Amino acid sequence: MPALLRRPLPLALLIGLFAELLFAWRLTVPHVLVFDEVHYVPAARKLLALAGPANIEHPLLAKALIAGGMLIFGDGPLGWRALSTLAGTTVVVGVFAILWLGLGRLRPAAMGAMTVIAGFTVFVQARIAMLDGFMAGFVVTGAACLLWAMRGTGRQVWRRWIAGAVLLGLATACKWTAAPYVAFAGVALILLKRGRPDRWRGLAVVPALALLGAVSIATYLLTFAPAFFYASEPLSLRTLIPFQLTMYRQQVQVLPPHVYQSPWWSWPLDRRPIWYLYEVVDGAQRGILLVGNPAVMWGGLVAVAACVVGWLRTRDVRLGAAAGLWIGGFAIWSAIPKSLGFFYYYYLPSIWLAIAIAVAFDHWRRRLGGWDEAFLMLAFGLFIHFYPILAAAPLSGPRAFTKWMWFSTWA
Repeated sequence: MPALLRRPLPLALLIGLFAELLFAWRLTVPHVLVFDEVHYVPAARKLLALAGPANIEHPLLAKALIAGGMLIFGDGPLGWRALSTLAGTTVVVGVFAILWLGLGRLRPAAMGAMTVIAGFTVFVQARIAMLDGFMAGFVVTGAACLLWAMRGTGRQVWRRWIAGAVLLGLATACKWTAAPYVAFAGVALILLKRGRPDRWRGLAVVPALALLGAVSIATYLLTFAPAFFYASEPLSLRTLIPFQLTMYRQQVQVLPPHVYQSPWWSWPLDRRPIWYLYEVVDGAQRGILLVGNPAVMWGGLVAVAACVVGWLRTRDVRLGAAAGLWIGGFAIWSAIPKSLGFFYYYYLPSIWLAIAIAVAFDHWRRRLGGWDEAFLMLAFGLFIHFYPILAAAPLSGPRAFTKWMWFSTWA
């Protein structure tokens, strides 16, 4: 490896560049709105014009970012999706940062970032104008920033902690499912400071928790500023908080059954993916399937279990944190009051699997040797195999999808 790439920043930037080029390649295909783009692109158009409220069950920020892409690149497929690719790249680099800060080793940091790229879910979400990609980008970078604060000294600790709180507030301003991660950050602070008070040196628990909550909430509320300038039904300081209750009622309304719905407990099994597209478009039969890479989805569960067992035996906080991140991110879905569930709700937990895999390989590196490289080869081999139905490549005909249908529930 060149000497330059033995340093974390150049290596992270190189991996990020690779991810961005991969996500952006043929981004404008298909030239039609795909899956939930039919909701969010019109909402972004309306937000761009400050015409009035639209898609009110979700906060504004992710739709504002889609609108920003349209403002820069035009109201077309490039404008709809351009900033989503940056959000996906942010996730990749953010995972690298979390692993580097947590383990202090380049090999697991690079492996985790590459596993995210090969995991299918980030690739697909980075190429569509949906809310989840932006939400995940802010959550991952927020987690990295809070971890970075642990390495700070003096005022650095507070500045980085505040930056992390801002990022988590922005994540919640994209989609409410990020809100539990603010609580997770507070729990992590309490537990880790209890074990070793020198972590986040100079950061007292009670003021830090108060600051985390206050900054994240204030950041979230500030993102509603454009709604104060709507031509129709503008928000005001008096209606801002009641509007949150309106959003909540929209979130918990009972919806009719959907062909792609699936219960939350089934998502780690990769049992019911979602066809975002399967039709003749741009002169060819094309498909986009949101499915998890089987090597990452199922191998990640093995890694989480191994981290739990390893933590019980050694109390290594790195193993416990890697397992706890996935367990917490997945378990919250058992309590979120949604009438329907979909596999794309598993997006953030699918990212945490890459961290568990990298941490497990690193912890048992003497015993496992070069098996991490073999795992990455398998993951990218599957990525190449599934690429045509991840990236809307031309297919041979209407029944071409059967080549990739490992299970009847995938069709």
